[in-house]
Amino acid sequence: MARWLSFFAEYNFTVEYKPGKQNVLADALSRRPDYELAHLAYLESPLYELIREAYADDDDLAGLVEALSAPNKAVELTARQRSRLHRYSVVEGLLYYQVDGGDEPRIVVPNDEDLRHRVLYEAHDTPLSGHLGREKTYTSVARNFWWPHMYKWVRKYVQTCETCQRVKPAPSASAPLMSLPVPADCWRSVSMNFIFELPADARGHTGILVFVCRLSKMVRLAAVQKSVTAPQAAQLFVDNVFRNHDLPEAFVSDRDPRFVSHFWRHLFRLLGTRLDMSTADHPQTDGQTERVNRVLEDILRSVCAAEPTKWSTLLPQVEFALNNAVHSSTGFTPFYVNGLRHPRTPLTLPPARISVGERPTPKTQGVLKASERPSNGTYSRLSRPVKLSDSASVTPWRPLKTLRRNTVIAKGVRTRLCLN
Repeated sequence: MARWLSFFAEYNFTVEYKPGKQNVLADALSRRPDYELAHLAYLESPLYELIREAYADDDDLAGLVEALSAPNKAVELTARQRSRLHRYSVVEGLLYYQVDGGDEPRIVVPNDEDLRHRVLYEAHDTPLSGHLGREKTYTSVARNFWWPHMYKWVRKYVQTCETCQRVKPAPSASAPLMSLPVPADCWRSVSMNFIFELPADARGHTGILVFVCRLSKMVRLAAVQKSVTAPQAAQLFVDNVFRNHDLPEAFVSDRDPRFVSHFWRHLFRLLGTRLDMSTADHPQTDGQTERVNRVLEDILRSVCAAEPTKWSTLLPQVEFALNNAVHSSTGFTPFYVNGLRHPRTPLTLPPARISVGERPTPKTQGVLKASERPSNGTYSRLSRPVKLSDSASVTPWRPLKTLRRNTVIAKGVRTRLCLN
């Protein structure tokens, strides 16, 4: 606004006021909202600070941190430590480890049992982790952390998890079946199924409609009532799958009446897709969704053991846990297959130490005050109510016409102003 006032100060013309209700566009453009300075809040995790402090109590890692932080300082290291020194690096007080140059650096957790259990708790016990098995928990931890014999720690931790032992059934092996053709793209083929007989929540939901991408294994979950109809199921498909991804070419499902109804057949005919149903009394055709249903029920029993009727409120977190777990068939997480990156979790927050509600520095306050100060005397002389004649009008988004000095804009002349 100050820049434009300074520009128009070079010309002499008469400005007449026009009420805002008669010239809504110009009135809206002339207003400058004055916002109070907001305070920025950053999420942070105290885990990294605990790791930094624990290095001092670990004799082996303390020497490595000191040697890497001060290369010119003579530090006594063992022959084994010197042979592996090239695998370590120190960044902002955190010790990182990588096997070779192509390996992603991972934070080294010191030999502190409580600290390592805290890392495993975040990767296994929280609702965002979902009490998954040994392999998936190990992959989640190994993505960002490292310590010697970490796999044995994870295996022992998962085997002794009380919640997992109480709610998860024993695994059973079965003969392999012929698999369906693998789709070429994500969400080109989707399998879907229902889970019912869950405890009723506050809204009367007793079931879950499950959608699974047959390539990336990404899951979409929607809480439903037992009386859900085919049109309602179609609306859930639009809200959860079609809106976030695209239109699949094929669906795989069992012979649930909601899927074989005339409505679904008409919908598939209009959309140009097809529905591949399973053989009667053979649910193994849609074994992918059946397997997801089993894991989903195990997770819900784990995270909702105290309050079973609140399972629907934790459904988004459970969905996140499933999509952030490495799938055995792809070797990647569904998140990574869809977006080629791993999502941020409370366990992977950056180790920034920024306090919540930090006030701006004196230099920043000076810049803010200078931006609100008039640029020159011309601005002060023109800082008075603007007057426009009744016949004058403003047309936005047009090129600005160059005016000569001392040009008077008479009443009734249309002026075109372009605000960049």
